[in-house]
Amino acid sequence: MASAAPLHLSHGLERLPVLCAAGCKLPEGLQRFYFLRHGQTARNALRIFQSIEEPLNANGLAQAEQAAALLAEELAGTEGVHIVCSDAPRALTTARTVARQLAREERLHAGLRERHFGALIGSSSANIDWDCAPEGGETLDQFVARTLAALSDAIAHPAPVVVVAHGGTLHVLASALGVVLDAALLANATPLRFDRVGAGWTVTRLGTAATADAVPNLA
Repeated sequence: MASAAPLHLSHGLERLPVLCAAGCKLPEGLQRFYFLRHGQTARNALRIFQSIEEPLNANGLAQAEQAAALLAEELAGTEGVHIVCSDAPRALTTARTVARQLAREERLHAGLRERHFGALIGSSSANIDWDCAPEGGETLDQFVARTLAALSDAIAHPAPVVVVAHGGTLHVLASALGVVLDAALLANATPLRFDRVGAGWTVTRLGTAATADAVPNLA
């Protein structure tokens, strides 16, 4: 179970608990699901705001393979796994790697895309302010509303569900479920298991992968 200190690497996330107060509409009786952030991209490594078309780099492809192997081990012998992913190439490639390992097919959901940062794309995200309102992009309020709806749709598939998306998606999900994130949980291609405990949720990182890539490279 993750018990590390809260993440303080990104600005502008203070309003997330309020924006996510309605939570995700999860199925009654759901006890467990999985989340996987996509593998690394070149602009992740450089901490630059990226467009939807940004592909995985060589490291990201290797990370996706490692994550797929961990999920295959975790879900070995489990029937009816549903893989739901963002249609951004970096998430789709990661999801297809997992789907191949699990002998399943991925399902695309455009609502799971990372936040669109508009005019900021191509500039540094080292001092990212999530509460900005970028020209031609989404506000934090718009992004959260879209993401909560998409997560509710994705996790409504019969369990077990693996959601493959983005760092921003994970921030919204964690805030909606009252889960505290640390840098290790936000690292690229880190498989996470969410478990219901009483009225709340906990998150567990699968495997013991190094966390050298766990930097605020979310956008």
